[in-house]
Amino acid sequence: MNIIKYISIITMSLLMLSCGHNHKEGDGHDHGHDHGHGHSSHDDSGHHDDHGHGGHAEGGLLLSQEQAKTIGLKFGEFSSMKVNDFVKATGVLGLPANAHSTVTARASGIIVGKKKFVEGGFISKGEVIAHLENPEFIEMQQQYLEIMAELALQRLEVDRQETLVVQNAGILKDLQQAEAKSRILSTKATGISKQLEYLGISTDNLTSDSIRDRITISSPVGGYISKIDFHNGMYAERSTSLMDIISAKHLHLELDVFEHDIAKVKNGQKISYSIPALGSKIYKGLVNMIGKEFDSQTKTVRIHGHLEGEEPQFIKDLFINAKIWLNNITVDALPEKAVITDGATSFIFVANDDSTVEEMEFEKLTVIPGSTSDGYTAVKLLDPVPTGMKIVTEGAYYIYAQSKVGELAHEH
Repeated sequence: MNIIKYISIITMSLLMLSCGHNHKEGDGHDHGHDHGHGHSSHDDSGHHDDHGHGGHAEGGLLLSQEQAKTIGLKFGEFSSMKVNDFVKATGVLGLPANAHSTVTARASGIIVGKKKFVEGGFISKGEVIAHLENPEFIEMQQQYLEIMAELALQRLEVDRQETLVVQNAGILKDLQQAEAKSRILSTKATGISKQLEYLGISTDNLTSDSIRDRITISSPVGGYISKIDFHNGMYAERSTSLMDIISAKHLHLELDVFEHDIAKVKNGQKISYSIPALGSKIYKGLVNMIGKEFDSQTKTVRIHGHLEGEEPQFIKDLFINAKIWLNNITVDALPEKAVITDGATSFIFVANDDSTVEEMEFEKLTVIPGSTSDGYTAVKLLDPVPTGMKIVTEGAYYIYAQSKVGELAHEH
């Protein structure tokens, strides 16, 4: 608001001074001649009398010593301080390969389902997806019960042959044959029991009254449905894919950090991130693993991070912006008011702090600002401060306002 106030007042003053002259039509505003209004003409250096306003030279902005004193102009140098600086990164919400599960038909049959599922919906572990019907299931259970009945009789025969042999009234060969047949039946019963258990049919309490013609298809994990490949009444072959599920428990951050920043990143550092597609809300995470492979095309290294606290709505591979926070890094910093941001550009002002000259000339130096802590902002210079010049630490906003007024005056 102060900048706008400065620009408004000074702009109006300049416009009134410029437009208040009686210019003749076609004279091109040639102020190189004395019009008798008490205003001085251009001097040999091309400078204007500022009338109490900041002037502009080819090299930069000019302020008089009186103006500098009025605005409380102060100079200073960089300070070394510890700030919670950060490294910028971009990436996605990702999942490891073992977070994906596919539900398949364990046998051939007709799909029978009443519940409606939609992609993106959440499904709990063990939740019934559908049923699979096939008359062969009845035959397998019947066969198991028949073998178990035959096995019970055969075990009685083994006991009888053992008694006869002990009493020297039987033949050892008959006992051996009875035992072999018992083992064969037992093996068959175990095999069929395992097949039924694979289908989800328990044989522990199986009786002729509990035989069923369908098996249950359940979710092996809890997560989000990413794909549905079945419908009610569909005939499914063995191993047909019916549904894909993504486990939300394994959701993590996959961030790309540029090579010149990778040395600053350590396990356990805090991450703050946002998902532009979902709004401006900030979420938290922690650096969990630093990749060992360098991408020569993007010049980045992959960083994996765990999610902390509240998690965003899950949509796989959504783009994210992130900051990896560095702990107590010593950086060059300036007072927050010394750094001016105009659009996408940030800069500082520098000048010769010489009280013997009538006017001081200021130059802009573009900088890359970092984090701000306790009134100080971390700053990286793109070009060094010219020899003999100092940094404006107080009054930078006024100088910025004067520079904008100069731009407007030149346009006029």
